[in-house]
Amino acid sequence: MTARPDGGGPESDATARVSARAAVRAVEAVGGYAGGVYLRSGTRGLLLMASITGLPDTLFRPWWRMHVNRPYPVAEAYRSGQAVHLPDGEAAMRRFPQLMAGLPFPFGSLYEPVTAGSERFGVLLVLRAATPGVAVDAADRERMRAAAEELAGELAALAAVGEPVSWDRDPVSVPLTAPAGDAVEAVDRLEEVVLSLDRQGRIGFVNAAAEELLGVGADALRGRVLWEALPWLGHPGYEDHFRGVYLSTEPVHFTARRDAPPDGRGARDGHGRGAPDGDGRGARDGRDWVSVGLYPGPAGLTVTLGPTERPAYVPESVGRPGAGLGSPADRASALYRPVALAIALTEAVTARQVSAVVTEELLPAFGGRQLAIYLLDERHLHLAWETGFPQGFLNRFDGVALDVRLPGVETLTTGRPIFFESMQHLAAAYPGIPLDADVGARAFLPLIASGRPVGSCILGFDQPRGFSPEERTVLTALAGLIAQALARARRYDSEAALARGLQAALLPHRLPVSRDVATVGRYLPGTVGMDVGGDWYDVIATPAGPLALVIGDVQGHGVAAAATMGQLRSAVRAFALTGLTPDQVMGGTNRLLIDLDPGQFASCCYVLLDPVTGRALAVRAGHPQPLLRHVDGRTEVLDLPGGVVLGVDPGARYPVTELWPEPGEVLALYTDGLVESPHADIDEGVERVRAVLSDARPSPLTETADRLIAEAVAITDRPDDIALLLASRTPPAP
Repeated sequence: MTARPDGGGPESDATARVSARAAVRAVEAVGGYAGGVYLRSGTRGLLLMASITGLPDTLFRPWWRMHVNRPYPVAEAYRSGQAVHLPDGEAAMRRFPQLMAGLPFPFGSLYEPVTAGSERFGVLLVLRAATPGVAVDAADRERMRAAAEELAGELAALAAVGEPVSWDRDPVSVPLTAPAGDAVEAVDRLEEVVLSLDRQGRIGFVNAAAEELLGVGADALRGRVLWEALPWLGHPGYEDHFRGVYLSTEPVHFTARRDAPPDGRGARDGHGRGAPDGDGRGARDGRDWVSVGLYPGPAGLTVTLGPTERPAYVPESVGRPGAGLGSPADRASALYRPVALAIALTEAVTARQVSAVVTEELLPAFGGRQLAIYLLDERHLHLAWETGFPQGFLNRFDGVALDVRLPGVETLTTGRPIFFESMQHLAAAYPGIPLDADVGARAFLPLIASGRPVGSCILGFDQPRGFSPEERTVLTALAGLIAQALARARRYDSEAALARGLQAALLPHRLPVSRDVATVGRYLPGTVGMDVGGDWYDVIATPAGPLALVIGDVQGHGVAAAATMGQLRSAVRAFALTGLTPDQVMGGTNRLLIDLDPGQFASCCYVLLDPVTGRALAVRAGHPQPLLRHVDGRTEVLDLPGGVVLGVDPGARYPVTELWPEPGEVLALYTDGLVESPHADIDEGVERVRAVLSDARPSPLTETADRLIAEAVAITDRPDDIALLLASRTPPAP
């Protein structure tokens, strides 16, 4: 048992011993190949890995610390006090996508909380071969539970005698088995290097070819951790390959660059001596590139190394030291831009807005150039957004069914992100797939919200590149946020469509035609947020002859506001047709709204105009003041005394004002959306509309209305919808 020297804390050697023994016992009990124990630390809410067996500890450093609120199985087991059993990667991806984003390998895992009564000490975990489609059986569940109970009992006994049982240093690494035994003579006759590693990554057997190819003797390699003995294999670009074979049972092959030392004098052996290279050129003799094979087994790995040609594609982080995924600039970018994306997604309302936010924030965060978002509808994926791809290229994939073998489909059906470091890798994985470029990289992300499939997201890069575990984790987590935002946006779009249909049905399809009064109405939805509100207008021909001109604005947006608007419009129309005076119409509508929906309110302006005499009686309930354009173009803001908005005070009174508009004068009623702007005071908006109305031709009235609406359309971020009603007495015929 070995402990790392760095770090320190109050934990005892006894705590280290019992946690290490428990990890080994659990692995052996359920047929695993690796395991460990997390214990609570001195920091509230933080678990630290106390022991690890069957895995190289430094290779899994990112998982040494685990906060109990994180979406990982270790945290879930500790937080809930319930065991977590994941038979394969698919089950893990469904429940813990962040785990599989960082460790995208086929393995099974079991997590058992370590508790004694109400005392929670930590979590015991075991990794083992995946069993796709086969749940963890009851016997293994019981074995894990028994191992955790035994560990909990030992820790409770230590605590009872005053031994500290928390953990505040690096994990203790425990070997499962002894290093691999002697190699057979036949292996020494191979031209390629063969190494045997234990589960901690230490080299046991070394064949005779090692010194010829590597320039390092067997004595300098045995007993050392592979990536310490051969530092070029410890490059961050290769870490995922080693994690993969230690976590799964599948072999891995890749090409590695055997970098020359900075002084160019060739490779050096483990004791600092210049390694023999035959012609004095050292590592620059054409053998810079090595074909690496990793073959996992229960007791460790077999590693093969052989000379090879430079590959067609070399990740930038491997080909140019100091650049790539681990550079400070990349880490700073990966910190800020995803946070900005998450914040911006909370403000996006429509699916189009969500897609625009992803384009503006996600692509720059990871250096991407192409983006496509497909949304699921009746088991088909439909293209909802694209940028950066050749025009028309993605049309061939629009409407593709879920049984088609394409990466954009399979990432959704499996729930696992798919990363291709080059277009060659993509073409090899999906033979015959149309490609939009010969050079680049692609990431295919599943969009799943609360377990429900939403669609898939494709990120494109102009150059080949790798994807670090951190990037995979961040991209997968962000894909979840994007999916949630899109699901919310689709609900909004459905509600908005319903509200638009409801409002269109409730607004008047045509206004009554009068020989003596011309009327024109316009409605314009807002451009920010829920774009359908409760604004309405109406013209009612009363039985006694006068025309009732009505405009109103219900608080809020969406289906509820549109429905309330319909009720109020019907109420005003009913009161007007019974011959009530304007103040009675407004008072009745006010009381009705209070009865219908306490807490809801609306503004309204009601003008009863006699077409023959020109006499008008006007009332106002918290509504913007009307405008009156005189025949000479002079336009004034009327000053009508008014009452409070409808829906607040059942005893509210609404004073009546008498007006006498002349023939040819234009009376303009409007809702506040016409004069509101995020960048200007409402008084400035009223003045702007007054000036436009003053400059407009008085007839035809439709042109005047269109000009006023055109001014509003020029404001691209209008927060509210607009209703406009113009009325003008017709001048007598000559």
